[in-house]
Amino acid sequence: MKSKKYKIGYTTGVYDLFHIGHLNLIKRAKELCDYLIVGVNTDELVQSYKGKTPIIPYEQRLEIVSAIKYVDEAIAQTDLDKLKAWHVLKFDALFQGDDWMGHPRYIKTEADLKTVNADMIFLPYTKDISTTILIEKIRK
Repeated sequence: MKSKKYKIGYTTGVYDLFHIGHLNLIKRAKELCDYLIVGVNTDELVQSYKGKTPIIPYEQRLEIVSAIKYVDEAIAQTDLDKLKAWHVLKFDALFQGDDWMGHPRYIKTEADLKTVNADMIFLPYTKDISTTILIEKIRK
């Protein structure tokens, strides 16, 4: 079997109200690496930067992500610092939706990852779907 571009890939997210956009990003990431680790943001982490708790509890979100066939390993993400994650996981590439391209946090992340020879890869964001959109539709 031919090896993919990256040996170990990493992507992260909240994955609240799991939808096709989440699946598309995970599937695209797996297409580019042999082993995909997916970090699921803990409730405490989400609360710290979004000021709200996810609708689906962390343990359930982790179980959902773990069950996806493209995911080799699902872990808790307790810190937004991806360089800290790299020191533990030693991934070759970090995959992120391209809706974050140009955001100051990811400009810094990309620079940080270059110092350890890891790539920052932006993947196409699935248009017209997000957990926020789903919540708004439910409220209507």
